[in-house]
Amino acid sequence: MKAMILAAGKGERLRPLTLHTPKPLVRAGGVPLIEYQLLALRRAGFDQLVINHAWLGQQIEDYLGDGARFDVRIRYSPEGEPLETGGGIFKALPLLGEGAFVIANGDIWTDFDYAGLHGALAEDDLAHLVLVDNPGHHTRGDFCLRDGRVSDSREGESSLTYSGIAVLRPALFHDCEPGAFKLAPLLRQAMEAGRVSGVQHRGRWVDVGTHERLADVERQLAEG
Repeated sequence: MKAMILAAGKGERLRPLTLHTPKPLVRAGGVPLIEYQLLALRRAGFDQLVINHAWLGQQIEDYLGDGARFDVRIRYSPEGEPLETGGGIFKALPLLGEGAFVIANGDIWTDFDYAGLHGALAEDDLAHLVLVDNPGHHTRGDFCLRDGRVSDSREGESSLTYSGIAVLRPALFHDCEPGAFKLAPLLRQAMEAGRVSGVQHRGRWVDVGTHERLADVERQLAEG
């Protein structure tokens, strides 16, 4: 199974750090955020990676190269203009092949064990999502998880936040056209059809979208 690291975000809330550095190369504990993801995927047996990029993306290619020094093979999907999550994945499908694949945001920091995603997607499902407790900056959450099945959240129901980690089938994008579009509407359509499973990760997870959250990662790294 291949894996795709999503690395096309501009990181405007992390300025001035991201004025001259792409967000996935912002460092925490001296290590670029995307490198934590790459190494975690490699430990879990994912050695064929696809990485999309847009803003200052050549710096990502220059840093990671073909992946040989990390014992992985990397192929890139440059976008020029950002295509959002759905459009970026759709553009990269020719590199990902016909089978199910893992996606992981390049700007999160987590201790999630990607090895659990091997075989996590049932034959009839289109997606398997990793969900986390709602962080302070996203208290409403995204989706509900019951008995391993994921549904859209409704008012009054307890919800969880999508972590940016998932297993997807190419068939999820069957009716899509090239261009910029979001992933969430496709997931919600699949949920309505009962074709999305999920799991809750209860360990460490930070969406590093602001200076405060970057400082939180630095603190956790210092604590060990």
